[in-house]
Amino acid sequence: MLLLAGLAAAPVPTATGGDPLERFHGQRIRWGDCPEKHVPDGMRCATVQVPLDYAAPAKGVVEIALARIPASDPDRRLGSLLLNYGGPGGPGIAGLASDPEQFAGLGERYDLVAFDPRGVGHSEPVSCGGSQQVTDEAQADAAAQLAALRAVVRRCELASGPVLPYIGTVNVSRDMDVMRQVLGDRKLNYLGFSYGTRLAAVYAAQFPGNTGRMVLDGVDTLVEPLAEQALVTARGQQRALDRFLTWCAHRAGCVYGSNTRTAREKVHALVTRLDKEPLVGQDGSYVTGQDAVGSIGAALYSRQTWPALADALAMAERHRDPVGLLQLGGPMDPSEPHDAEEERADGPGTVPGDNAEAALTAVTCADDPDRSHDKASPAAIQKALADLKGDFLKASKVFGPRQLMTVLSCYGRPAGTDFIRKIDRPGAPRMLLVGTRGDPATPYEWTEETAKRLGSAVVVDYQGDGHTGYSASSCVREHVDRFLLDGRLPSGTRSCPAVD
Repeated sequence: MLLLAGLAAAPVPTATGGDPLERFHGQRIRWGDCPEKHVPDGMRCATVQVPLDYAAPAKGVVEIALARIPASDPDRRLGSLLLNYGGPGGPGIAGLASDPEQFAGLGERYDLVAFDPRGVGHSEPVSCGGSQQVTDEAQADAAAQLAALRAVVRRCELASGPVLPYIGTVNVSRDMDVMRQVLGDRKLNYLGFSYGTRLAAVYAAQFPGNTGRMVLDGVDTLVEPLAEQALVTARGQQRALDRFLTWCAHRAGCVYGSNTRTAREKVHALVTRLDKEPLVGQDGSYVTGQDAVGSIGAALYSRQTWPALADALAMAERHRDPVGLLQLGGPMDPSEPHDAEEERADGPGTVPGDNAEAALTAVTCADDPDRSHDKASPAAIQKALADLKGDFLKASKVFGPRQLMTVLSCYGRPAGTDFIRKIDRPGAPRMLLVGTRGDPATPYEWTEETAKRLGSAVVVDYQGDGHTGYSASSCVREHVDRFLLDGRLPSGTRSCPAVD
């Protein structure tokens, strides 16, 4: 049963005289050229207007950018399949443009539709006018750091325009229902990855009667406060690193040898050493310990990058060469193009360089009701972090310190919605959830947790590694495609073996 208290926090407006969103539901889509420089044949783009504020639809509008590749077998067309590649902050149009072939089987009978959520990409992108990082001087003092974080929030408000207060998963899921109606679909059929799974769950809670076939791959949490999310993420990242080190130990030439226990300590020693004395390349580029943590975390997203990670660590340990770690970059969600910024057209509508980072923080904070610490003193916050530090180091000496600092990422922003946390058995049709045992970003326990909250979900337990399973496992793809194309859904939990 859906908790009514949760729904009360995010009402969909009603009116005695009929549909309060009639002007939005009655739009006609005009498909045309896409804002990306390079798109697949047949891909067309458009914009759809949605209310800025669903509680007051007359207040203003947000232009949502979306893209479509029509079904290749129109005689057997099932309708639209809405895709979300993750984030928060991941642009859907760039994702669909970069690699539609992975959905070729689904694209025979579905129009593949992707969108940039409000505040992201070409949908009125938010910005903080540059990096959200505070200076080293501010980090040394709690009071100065909190003042700097408030200043960052103010920069975000000034650079983002009117959409920033209305960003977040609850409103994006409402936008999805407007898209469903404008696209002409009776039910919303959906495939979401990572953060996109949270969007699916929130949509099902708000619109159970409009929910069609939904697949959630790399399942996000719905209930954990920001600090608990960070702690569980650190554990998941360490678990993924341990699996990588076990793989490396059986590989000829592994820089850490064959002892996985000591290998874990050697990685921690490398991070500690680089925080004191960064690696410096011939061109002046450098890698600190925390930079290395980001690169290692990025490489754990896909088993295909494990050989590159092994080589990068060997270069750093044996030759003090940062090039390998620099080339690994930072974490990205599945199918998000690494050159997304370069692919976007120049001129009006260009996406700010910090949009992905700004949107990630804004959405994360909008979804967390516990996030604001404005009334706490600097000393109290410093003590809270000190109290948490031991748990984070126990979870992972490598990833724990970095994850601990994310606890402050929402400082200075207003408290978020409690709607998501109160989702409980919304009464939507059964959904298919995919959890990966070695996932560094969305730990498997979140799949089990969300399945219980949705009530009638079926789980595919993928025994492999990396973030999400659809692109990595033919077994996972078979379960997903069978459900989306034929509506066939097994009972209970199904297992898919690891892919070598």
